[in-house]
Amino acid sequence: MRPPVSSRLRPRSAAALVAVAALALSGLTACGSSAGSGDTAAAPSKLTVWIMRDSVSDSFLQRFRADYEGAHQGTTLDVQIQEWDGIGQKITSALASKDAPDVIEVGNTQVAQYAASGGVQDLSDKVDDLQGKDWIPGLAEPGKIDGKQYGIPWYAANRVVIYNKDLFAQAGITTPPKTRDEWIADTTKLNTGGNDGIYLSGQTWYALAGFVWDEGGDLAAKGADGKWTGTLDTPQAKAGMAFYQQLQALGSGPKDSDEAKPLQAEVFAKGRSAQVLSTPGGAAAILKANPALKDKLGFFPIPGKSADKPGAVFTGGSDLVIPESSRHQAAAYEVVKALAGDTWQSAMAKEMSYVPNRTSLAGVLSGDPGASAMAAGAVNGHATPNSPNWAAVEANNPIKQYMTQVLTGADPAVAGKTASEAITKALNSTS
Repeated sequence: MRPPVSSRLRPRSAAALVAVAALALSGLTACGSSAGSGDTAAAPSKLTVWIMRDSVSDSFLQRFRADYEGAHQGTTLDVQIQEWDGIGQKITSALASKDAPDVIEVGNTQVAQYAASGGVQDLSDKVDDLQGKDWIPGLAEPGKIDGKQYGIPWYAANRVVIYNKDLFAQAGITTPPKTRDEWIADTTKLNTGGNDGIYLSGQTWYALAGFVWDEGGDLAAKGADGKWTGTLDTPQAKAGMAFYQQLQALGSGPKDSDEAKPLQAEVFAKGRSAQVLSTPGGAAAILKANPALKDKLGFFPIPGKSADKPGAVFTGGSDLVIPESSRHQAAAYEVVKALAGDTWQSAMAKEMSYVPNRTSLAGVLSGDPGASAMAAGAVNGHATPNSPNWAAVEANNPIKQYMTQVLTGADPAVAGKTASEAITKALNSTS
C-alpha cells in the first residue's frame, strides 16, 4: 500500500514517498491471457483505469483523457480515483473477478503480491516497445517477478538530503558533499554551537537499506530453492549499520523511534538542524511549519562511497498493471504505453516533481532543484526484497528493532542474527 508520496517514501507493500494528487479510468469487454487475445474486432467503448488518490493532479488526468480520447475515436476513458485505505483487498478481489478494471496503478513493491495471485498479465513481450532498458532500476525491478515483467514503471520518488543553507554557510561549507567521507566531515563541522549536524532518527530504516546496498548487501536474499533468508547479519549489513551509527551520532535524533515520531519536518523547521533525509516534497512540510525558511533550503543527493556515484536509495513509486480479466487487453496496453511514454512522462515529471520512469528523461527536471537532486539519486535506486510477503516483515519491522538495539549498545552480530531470523520467518510464511 502506498500513501501519498509526500508522506510515503516507503515501499508500496507497506507504502513509499513525496508530493502527489490523482484521478483514474473505467470499463471493457472480452478476456485473454496475452495482450489483445481478449479484444473484439471493434474498438472498446469504455476503458476503466484505477488511479490512486494524490498520485497525479486532476488537471493532468483531464488533459491525458482528452488527448487519448481524441487520438482513439470511439474510446472513453472512465477515470476512477481509489483510496489507499483498503486498496490491497480491493485490488486482490478485482484481480480474482471476471470484470476487473483494464489498467490499475499499484505501488511498485506491491507488484509481487498481486502477481502471485495469477491475475496480472505478463507484459514481458512489451518491454522493448516501452524502452525498458532505460527504466530506473529501482522502479523496474519490483515489477519483474521470476524473470517476467508484470508491472510497468510509471513514476518514482526517492530521498535526498534537504539542508539549511544558512547553517552550511556559517560552517564555511560552500559545496554539498559528494562522498560519504566528505559528508561525515561536513556534518561534524555542522554539529557545533547547539546545532545538530543532521537530524536522523534511530529507525529510519530506508536510509539504512541504502547504506547496506552501498556495501553490496541487502535486507534479504532468495536462494536457489526459492526460500528467503534475512541478511542483516552479513558483513555488508554490519558495515552499512556502522556508517548509519556514525552519521546518526552527529545529531540528537531519538534512537528508539522513526522519522514520524516526532515529525522530522517539524524538528528541522526549528532551524537548529542542518540536514534531514526526505523526499523533496518534505520541504513543503518544513515551510508550512516555518515560512521564514523560504529560500534557505537546499537539496543534494545522498552521497555515495565515491564521487562518481550517488548513494543507494530506496525507490518508491507506482507501476501500471493490466489484469488478466481485462476485457480489452490490447486497448489497455495502449493506455499504459501512453502514460509510460515520453510525452506524458515529461508532463507528469514537471507538474508533480516526480522522477520519470526512464533515466534519459531526468533532464526535464533541470529547473527544479529538489526534483533534480532526486533524479540524480534515482540512478542508484533499489527496492525492498521482491517477495509477496514483504508486507509481513514491515508489520512487525525487526529492522527497526535491530537498529535501536545497535544504537543503544547491543552487539551488532547478535542483534543482526535475531533480526535476520525474524525476516526469514516472515518471508517464508505460507499463512
